[in-house]
Amino acid sequence: MADTLTTDPLAQVIELLQPRTVFSKGISGAGAWGVRYSEFGQPGFCAVLEGRCRLAVDGEAQVVLEQGDFVLLPATPAFTMCGFEPVTPRRIDPKTAPAPTEEVRHGRQDGPADVRLLGGYFVFGSPDAALLVSLLPAMIHISGVERLSTLVRLVGEEASRDNAGRELVLGRLVEILLIEALRASRAKGSAPGFLSGLADARISAAIRRMHGDPQRPWTAADLAGAAGLSRSAFFDRFTRTVGIRPMEYLQAWRMALAKNLLAGKDIALDEVARQVGYGSASTFSTAFSRHVGQSPGRYARGDRE
Repeated sequence: MADTLTTDPLAQVIELLQPRTVFSKGISGAGAWGVRYSEFGQPGFCAVLEGRCRLAVDGEAQVVLEQGDFVLLPATPAFTMCGFEPVTPRRIDPKTAPAPTEEVRHGRQDGPADVRLLGGYFVFGSPDAALLVSLLPAMIHISGVERLSTLVRLVGEEASRDNAGRELVLGRLVEILLIEALRASRAKGSAPGFLSGLADARISAAIRRMHGDPQRPWTAADLAGAAGLSRSAFFDRFTRTVGIRPMEYLQAWRMALAKNLLAGKDIALDEVARQVGYGSASTFSTAFSRHVGQSPGRYARGDRE
């Protein structure tokens, strides 16, 4: 059993997301320029190497990106990026546009650039990525954290080469990049979700215990006690901070773990049930089927919807 006081839920979530397959490119803009990207769905990122530009992500307030800024979009909705001169943005569908092999230049093609960025995307290999991503902010904008820009440069350098061990190195770099970005976002505060829960000392205590010992038959009273709150105060504070109810979060975490076990290991159903806190295989099967929409056996065989 893990030490519930030292368990790192943030690292666990990143590990379970299984980030992989990195693509990155240089981007620059000069003069009157603007691009409108349609929704992509995969996690995307960019770092401003020099200059500044504007970014408007659907559903979020427009921001000005400055040198040293880092942006992470866990599910990359539609967005517009542009300079500061009036312009009609050029529309781009990232799902159909060919991947560029050299730096992409927007606006005036000659002369110095007004802004230079390194942007890219990766994919999450987790079968439960959508649920985990739903607990993260739609946009994470970090300013003044040099190590994030350094990590992005390392990702770009590694992605552009064909060295031995490239995929392994990229996977580790992206894991670190995600942890650093989410750590910085947690430090500055965010909307209701997983990061806000970790930033709240009392709610974080309960989350750590859920992550550190998923086998335990937790009750709302147990978790409220771990948080040092009454049941009603804990329920209200957890729901307001994380965005879902405590026991709903616990079940979601258990099912994410169960999916990972079923997808990656040859393991008996009763052992999966035990590891995620269910007293019997039949009880687990019922809960899993209700949550996922298919039986654990079918899921383990790869018949995933």
